[in-house]
Amino acid sequence: MTREPYPTARREDIVDKLHETPVPDPYRWLEDPDSPETKGWLLAQSELFSRERGPQRFKSRIAELLRSGSVGAPVWRGERHFFSRRTPDQEHAVYYAVEPDGTERPLIDPMGIDPSGLTTLDAVQPDKEGRLLAYQISIGGNEESVLYVIDVATGDRVEGPIDRCRYSPVAWLPGGEAFYYVRRLPSTEVPENETQFHRRVYLHRVGTSTEDDVMIFGEGLKMTNYYGVSVSRDGRWLQVSAHEGTAPRNDVWVADLTESPIDRPELKVVQEGVDAQTGLVFGRDGRLYLHTDRDAPRGRVCVTDPAEPGFETWRDLIPEDSEAVLSDFAILDDLERPVILVGWTRHAISEITVHDLATGERLGEVPTPGLGTIGGLIERPEGGHEAWFGYTDNTTPPTVQRYDARTGETTLWAASPGAVEVPAVRTEQVVYRSKDGTDVRMLIISPIDATPGPRPTILYGYGGFGLSMTPGYSASVLTWVEAGGVYAIANLRGGGEEGEDWHRDGMLANKQNVFDDFHAAAEHLIATGVTTREQLGISGGSNGGLLVGAALTQRPDLYAAVVCSAPLLDMIRYEKFGLGASWNVEYGSADVPEEFGWLWGYSPYHHVKDSVAYPATLFTVFQSDTRVHPLHAWKMCAALQHSSTADRPVLLRNEAEVGHGARSVSRTVDLSADTLTFLARHTGL
Repeated sequence: MTREPYPTARREDIVDKLHETPVPDPYRWLEDPDSPETKGWLLAQSELFSRERGPQRFKSRIAELLRSGSVGAPVWRGERHFFSRRTPDQEHAVYYAVEPDGTERPLIDPMGIDPSGLTTLDAVQPDKEGRLLAYQISIGGNEESVLYVIDVATGDRVEGPIDRCRYSPVAWLPGGEAFYYVRRLPSTEVPENETQFHRRVYLHRVGTSTEDDVMIFGEGLKMTNYYGVSVSRDGRWLQVSAHEGTAPRNDVWVADLTESPIDRPELKVVQEGVDAQTGLVFGRDGRLYLHTDRDAPRGRVCVTDPAEPGFETWRDLIPEDSEAVLSDFAILDDLERPVILVGWTRHAISEITVHDLATGERLGEVPTPGLGTIGGLIERPEGGHEAWFGYTDNTTPPTVQRYDARTGETTLWAASPGAVEVPAVRTEQVVYRSKDGTDVRMLIISPIDATPGPRPTILYGYGGFGLSMTPGYSASVLTWVEAGGVYAIANLRGGGEEGEDWHRDGMLANKQNVFDDFHAAAEHLIATGVTTREQLGISGGSNGGLLVGAALTQRPDLYAAVVCSAPLLDMIRYEKFGLGASWNVEYGSADVPEEFGWLWGYSPYHHVKDSVAYPATLFTVFQSDTRVHPLHAWKMCAALQHSSTADRPVLLRNEAEVGHGARSVSRTVDLSADTLTFLARHTGL
């Protein structure tokens, strides 16, 4: 063997007995990031990675393609609107206010707040009049959002900091004097291992102490609940929703704030105890619009009276489509014939249709720039004849399009500000058959002038939580393909590409379907001559890290190289760390005998076998990740380094001061360059 020795990792004889099954855990000591032994091991792994990484071959080209910058769709409040934009030389997007005369003013600049680039903007919400702006920031990737409010005209801070606001919506009441929001209980009031949970909905009056906030909702409910809250534009209707963790179901209530006090709203059930998801929009016409997958796994829009919102009163406005998933809608009512625009994804490709608002009759389609992804339909809160939406595809940096319902035309409203020369690539969508006969789709992106014959290929997937893998601009994908490789993205079960049934076919007891779909994608790429086993790398992050971890342990012969980022890998103990307890509705719990069996059947850390030639593997993890603890990758890395007989490296890239989500552009470039360089080296690009 030519590779250098791995850092020593002590193996302990720890074996738990769960439901009569012995569960070994030889590297449990790596669960303690503060122990001198763990710190020493991580330092040695960092030194090994530094020696092995080699030149970052793709760094300059990735950085060049990211100079496209980005632009976000506008949010309108009266004649003023708000949007985000990142220019070519900026590390983070800046959030702007635009006055009626077109004057732009930066409101939130993360680099202005913190020149180190470690501060990220997590969320924004202007009040209903556009006079105040609530925003949330976090530092070092920990996603522990702190809430502030500023005066839009002056930029002066009028509220904050309010901590413990991670994943908090902000629902303003008219006039900007108060808002509903979600906040965790103080750590002093909950057990030490539950500080990430126990959320409540509060009413906060601007300018008063949070000690005076009134708890509106959440007392006595499940600790892993997430809450949504919104208020209709006229301030009459309050909506509160509750999800148990990341479960694909919610409970929803409404209150008429003209009939009960804002600090003691009388909530009326819209949906409770039902295995479905429903979201509400209060129409300017007095109707309540419901976007739901109840009795419609691909989604439908129903209408009812908000005063009597129970299920028995719902009636279809936009019925379910047998082939497309309903994603969102916008109402344009300043027209002789008011319409509703409906966004769909059809086999992961976006489209928008136009319907009569009163009857739902289909009237036509909204022209879109191509076969890509549409992000969010936005209209003016007071109504109108215009809608805005984001658009991107594999070769188009983010743009904002404007649709005029009076003319039926779509025009470019804003483009990403940087001029970049995008390589010519060819994208095709193929259908392949999985192990159980299910048809699965996959996007394959390749050089446009590719000569026949197999090429180094990266296969990417996710397959979880109902998230869809749709076309989008990616500097790393384009860099790889421009260099002569192929990039494939599989629309695995567990995602949302074909609706909620597709999601459920890849969760809980059905999780193995996701891995089977992924193996079948690899086999299809090989069988059709796109690549060979020796040229095939796989990549995934978070739940996708679990995917590639399962792939490399189930079929080590099928893959040459693996990049496994921020992964879940110890599926027996995952609930004990980070936000893991909120995901047992997706994966199951090891505390339940039947569900333990599901997890034990594929948990990658527990399926590392001695004397197996595993693929070249790079784990990339982030020290401030408060969603998925890096210990998963640490333990798995130690196990693979101990067991693999291959002359291919198992490496760990452990990055400090970043977390699971947003990061600065320069850190994105470094990470992408390291992962592509690793995959190129071990697939022959």
